[in-house]
Amino acid sequence: MQYSEEVFNLAQPKRRWSKARTHSKRSTWKLEAPQINKCPQCHEARLPHRVCKSCGFYDGREVIKVEAGK
Repeated sequence: MQYSEEVFNLAQPKRRWSKARTHSKRSTWKLEAPQINKCPQCHEARLPHRVCKSCGFYDGREVIKVEAGK
């Protein structure tokens, strides 16, 4: 099976990116610390938009039952 050269002629960049341009693109790749809110029921630290692990409440109602011993 023969292939024509036009099939393998893929797009290539015209020129190389400078180091400054590469570094400026990579400057936004940073890790962020997770935001931590207080639970309105028990005032323990919890992640936003998650059920509180210590009391089991979310949005003012009990979603999961949490044992008192744990």
